[in-house]
Amino acid sequence: MSGAAGAAPPSGRSGGGGKRIAPSPGALAEAILEGRRRVPAGRAVLVAVTGIDGSGKGHVTAGLEAALRARGARVAAIPADRWLNLPQVRFGREKKAEHFYLHAIRFGDLFDKLVLPLRDRGSLRLAADLAEETAVAYHRHVYEFRDIEVVVLEGIYLLKRAFQGHYDLSFWIDCSSETALERALARRQEGLPSAETVDAYRTIYFPAREIHGRMAAGHTSGCSQDSGSN
Repeated sequence: MSGAAGAAPPSGRSGGGGKRIAPSPGALAEAILEGRRRVPAGRAVLVAVTGIDGSGKGHVTAGLEAALRARGARVAAIPADRWLNLPQVRFGREKKAEHFYLHAIRFGDLFDKLVLPLRDRGSLRLAADLAEETAVAYHRHVYEFRDIEVVVLEGIYLLKRAFQGHYDLSFWIDCSSETALERALARRQEGLPSAETVDAYRTIYFPAREIHGRMAAGHTSGCSQDSGSN
C-alpha cells in the first residue's frame, strides 16, 4: 500500500513537479487505519516516517501517534536512531558519507529483532542495547508491547531498497537542507560545536542523503510533508 497524497522521492524533491502537500496528523491516521483493513488478521500495520536529519520526523511521528491513539488504535512508535552504532563504527575516515550511510544504524538487528517480529505478532518483549547520538557506550533497554495494531517506525534511510517491501505505508517528510542544518545547530547534533556541525552536514549528512536518493530510486509510496518543527 502507498500513501496517495503528493509522493516525494528520497532526494526531497516533490515527484512530478507537483505541489507539496502537508496532510494533518488526523488525515495520516485515517489513511493508516484504512490500510489496516487490508492487512492479514493478527498482524500490525507497519508505517515508515522518514526524511533527512532535522526534517521533523520525530515531531510528525508524535502527532501521528497521538492522532492514532485518539482513534482508539494501539500504537508502538519506534525511533530508529536509538539503534545507532557507536561513533567508532558509524563514522569513518575514508569515504565519510558512504561509510555513514552504510554504518550509521544497526538496521539488521532493528528489523530482525524488533520491527518485523512486532509487526507479525503484535506483542513482543525484547531487551536491546541502544545508544543516543552522543553516547560512547550502549545502555540496556527493555521493549514490551502487547496487542499492537500500528507500528510507526521513524528514522533516516528507511527507504533503502531492502526495506521497502516491509512497509504497508511510508511517509517522506520534506525539508530543505538549510532548514535541516538550522535545526541541527539549534539542538547541537552529536554534541558538536557549530562549526563542526556545519562541516559534518556538508561532508557527511548531505552527501549521504544524495547516496540514499540514488540507492532508493524508484520508490514512490508515501506523501510529502513540510514540517515546521524538529
